[in-house]
Amino acid sequence: MKTWELRRRAGSLVQFLLLLFAVSVAVFLLLKLIPGGPLDALLPPDATEEQIAAAEAAHGLDQPLIQQYLSWLGGVLHGDFGTSFQTGQPVGEAIAERLPVSLEIAFLSVLLALVVSIPTAVWAAYRPGGIVDRVSTIVSSALLATPSFVLGIVLIFVFAMTLKIFPPMGWVPFSEDPAEHIQKIILPVVTLAASEIVLFLRILKGDMMATLQQDHVLSARARGLPTWRILSGHALKQSSFSLVTVSGMVIGRLIGGTVLVEAIFSLPGLGTLAITGINARDYVVVQAVVLVCAVGYILVNTLVDLTYPLLDPRVRKEKAS
Repeated sequence: MKTWELRRRAGSLVQFLLLLFAVSVAVFLLLKLIPGGPLDALLPPDATEEQIAAAEAAHGLDQPLIQQYLSWLGGVLHGDFGTSFQTGQPVGEAIAERLPVSLEIAFLSVLLALVVSIPTAVWAAYRPGGIVDRVSTIVSSALLATPSFVLGIVLIFVFAMTLKIFPPMGWVPFSEDPAEHIQKIILPVVTLAASEIVLFLRILKGDMMATLQQDHVLSARARGLPTWRILSGHALKQSSFSLVTVSGMVIGRLIGGTVLVEAIFSLPGLGTLAITGINARDYVVVQAVVLVCAVGYILVNTLVDLTYPLLDPRVRKEKAS
């Protein structure tokens, strides 16, 4: 492996670790700044100073702030996120139960958005002003003006309550009943994918239109190459940088940002877990959910950065030089 590649990877690793450290500090201190404290939900309003001191000692809140952080971080690194003040359940178990739900919904939503937006954007850019371009512009404008929770309610009313094609809400694990699992996940995935389709479509269409005017694409046309080869081999790959970047950001955002959709469709994901923790002032749960979502966001976007040299070899040449 070349020296420049080793230096680049070492630099990326150091940057990644520093970013994780900064996120952990921010998550730990953020909840310390919230008025009140985690013991407010456990102790009665007329608790004595002795009761408060005993509760603080039991939960390690009487220690210096740095020691609290180090103890919390050490537990996190060993997979121990603490115990819920309200339920007594280990927070790691609660996250392990709900994280697959949020991950599945997020990835399927982005996958559906890509499947719909990529061919639509490619053809709209190749035939600007054509029927595909005009229809996609109208539909995307309508979707852009419709909030996700409104679209979710409309889909439930039309496809669940009126046509009775899909169940309105709830969740069944794939291992228990694959057919019912697929039926229950379709409407939430479509709801989340709708707004992302608009985003992906507009980004890729703009980049494709610019790429199609570049010299190497015009040269390929002059050589008589097939249209599908020009669009897929010459234009699409080069135009995918922004799309890949935004896709990674969207996946990271959706992992913990599906609160409204999870509430509408009664899905047991991280969003509902966070809302439950906030309402109950269960700070340990909220802290763990925020940390997992932030780390997931960083990991996804780090993986996205690693795909750039695969999309365009010129990136490797630029870094090598």
